[in-house]
Amino acid sequence: MTTPRLSMWQNVCASIRSVAWVLASALIATTAPHALGQQSYPNRPLHLIVPYPPGALTDLLARAIADRLGASLGQPVVVENKPGAGTLVGAEYVAKQPPDGYTLLMATSTTLGISPALYQPSPINPTRDFTPISPVGTVNFFLIANPKFPARNAKEMIDAIKAAPGRYNYASVGSGSPHHLFMEALKTQYGLDIQHIPYKGTPAALTDLLTGNVQVMFCDATIAVPNIQAGKVIALGTSSAKPTLLVADIAPIATAVAGYDWQAWQGIVAPAATPREIVDRLATELRDIQASAGFKEQLVKFGMEPFPPQTPEQFAAMIASEQPRWTKAIKDSGAKVD
Repeated sequence: MTTPRLSMWQNVCASIRSVAWVLASALIATTAPHALGQQSYPNRPLHLIVPYPPGALTDLLARAIADRLGASLGQPVVVENKPGAGTLVGAEYVAKQPPDGYTLLMATSTTLGISPALYQPSPINPTRDFTPISPVGTVNFFLIANPKFPARNAKEMIDAIKAAPGRYNYASVGSGSPHHLFMEALKTQYGLDIQHIPYKGTPAALTDLLTGNVQVMFCDATIAVPNIQAGKVIALGTSSAKPTLLVADIAPIATAVAGYDWQAWQGIVAPAATPREIVDRLATELRDIQASAGFKEQLVKFGMEPFPPQTPEQFAAMIASEQPRWTKAIKDSGAKVD
């Protein structure tokens, strides 16, 4: 038979155990997310989305970065190609992924500059939908000409076109491409009468340049430099105001055209709202990769040049500052989606 005193003591113990259980449950509930958040990043493979087909320059660069980034992070970085709609298919895919640092975008000036202005309405907002991490390289375009064209620099080209309105043609790899917009910037500034002939790719455009069906074109270094060195084409200048590191004695167009400064860039961004500690970790790793001699050599092989180191904030500011410029270039050129 239980005495009243013993029964009271049992009730007290039961109450203490109940309170202890509630407190323990609350402690677990509050510390579990913290413990989960403290798990080291990354603890599973990352995915680097390339909005171009396999074998394109951006794809080759992404794979070179993925190998090095995976080694430094201790987790594989898997490259996935998602081309389409001027690179916006891949960009939209990344923008909709969780902001956890496991899905990244190999972005370009086309992805976050040209295409959002060209494809309307755009499925992405370059400044709202992404967290910039780091630029990785620049592409300096070469203005090249058929050897029979009566010019040997940008000023002479402008003078030749002005002297024979409507006589000459220039090639590009499509309406709204950098190759198109860079020449249209010169046309607009000087009122040049030269016909735009778009092609489906650089090889076809270069073939017609060599045969003289078109006289001039902008071309990236991977194609331009070997042909310049072989004497098959004439280099009239480069698109960036900064002299190129790839070929000596080719003056920037800016030496003849004040303020002319156009180049393409490649960089890595993540979905918007990616945590700052993840952004900083990735930015640090990418800066270390860019500083390595082996990576710099690989950039040169790709016809690219190193991008001056930037913080995520500086990269974000650069992307934002380019939006009005690309929008104006699209509008002035009258470029439409092919």
